[in-house]
Amino acid sequence: MSLDICGKTLLLVEDDNVLRLRLGKAMQKRGFKTIFASSVVEGLHAVSNDPPDYAIIDLRLQDGNGLDVVKALEQIRPNARAIILTGYGDIPTAVAAARLGAVDYIAKPATADEIVDTLMAPKGVRPPPPIAPILPEDARFEHIKQVYYKAGENVSETARLLQMHRRTLQRILRRHKAVSDAV
Repeated sequence: MSLDICGKTLLLVEDDNVLRLRLGKAMQKRGFKTIFASSVVEGLHAVSNDPPDYAIIDLRLQDGNGLDVVKALEQIRPNARAIILTGYGDIPTAVAAARLGAVDYIAKPATADEIVDTLMAPKGVRPPPPIAPILPEDARFEHIKQVYYKAGENVSETARLLQMHRRTLQRILRRHKAVSDAV
């Protein structure tokens, strides 16, 4: 696919600082002029001040729902292309995102290339399926990891939030650490 994105603006609304910076850097390397926002309020402000050509918006933000940013972007700049990027995917939310103007709904983790392919796919054309789709066990662990980091790496608090026994969580974290250390 030939990409003509040089200088196109991309709004990245993500409350995870590490992911926002890493994904923003990857998008800048691909030619986008990236605007960063870490909340619904900042996303809405960016949309109203300088509506972007493209947007990547997290669904669950600390101050609300990313769909509010999608809706505002659709109202202000209907030809903009927005996608929802989330670790909390479900069918009703995907349908709501599409109705509000999002062109797609992508589950975390996703590669920068998958995101660009989705953003740049012509209207009505679906991007190719991921080369290596995420396994359900990996998606589960990504969710656990997000909650763990948001809980300040506190195992007891994470277990409470996930409604799981603390020892079960410790075994899961240990098993994934052993796998990542072996690789």
